[in-house]
Amino acid sequence: MQAPAIVSAQEWQAALADMLVREKELTRARDALAAMRRRMPWTPVRTDYQFDGPEGRVSLLDLFAGRQQLIVYRAFMDPDVDGWPDHGCVGCSLMADHIGNLAHLNARDTTLVYASRGPQAEIARIKERMGWHHPWYTMVPDELGAFDTDFGVDQWHGTNAFIRRPGEDGDRVYRTYFIDNRGDEAFVNTWSFLDMTALGRQETWEDSPHGYPQSAAYEWWSWHDTYGPQAAPDQPQSCDHCAG
Repeated sequence: MQAPAIVSAQEWQAALADMLVREKELTRARDALAAMRRRMPWTPVRTDYQFDGPEGRVSLLDLFAGRQQLIVYRAFMDPDVDGWPDHGCVGCSLMADHIGNLAHLNARDTTLVYASRGPQAEIARIKERMGWHHPWYTMVPDELGAFDTDFGVDQWHGTNAFIRRPGEDGDRVYRTYFIDNRGDEAFVNTWSFLDMTALGRQETWEDSPHGYPQSAAYEWWSWHDTYGPQAAPDQPQSCDHCAG
């Protein structure tokens, strides 16, 4: 491995100061993007989508749990996904591992749920095995449509944001934003921690100095209850819904 220059503490501090200028630029750019999101137009949701939950059949409006905003992540915990019936999709499982205490989101009048096609009994069993506690629902397609196909998450993971507003005939639901592909990385702090280290994510797509350890993207991922003492990058665990 070809290490970068080894310098004095004073020289290192000067190099860090240069990097902090770039860090501030990134922070301001991210804030500007968030401001643009807050000004995105809304589009009404006209189908009464149905879901099965731990307490029975509910609607999309019910998923708000009385709050103003709703975030729905489409997770591939489905019968035709690699790992079933012991696990769901590797990447979706990795993201689920990062969902913490939702009280902080709820305090901002926002609800977060996961939605999949797997039956509730199987979802409950896998949640217990993996130690997940956030709300997880089963999408129920009907003749009017299916939530995943209508919102761009039938063959690929993605996160939709909704808001509810009073209407003449009850609350109306509007779609306000959508993130997929690498946009979902913001919800997985493993990437943020690795990105600040000298070796980075150690994946082949990264621009790293010559000789740095790297393996194929996605293929080193595994379910957290199947990692050995050291993850083996030559044992691929990716699924079609994660790689791209």
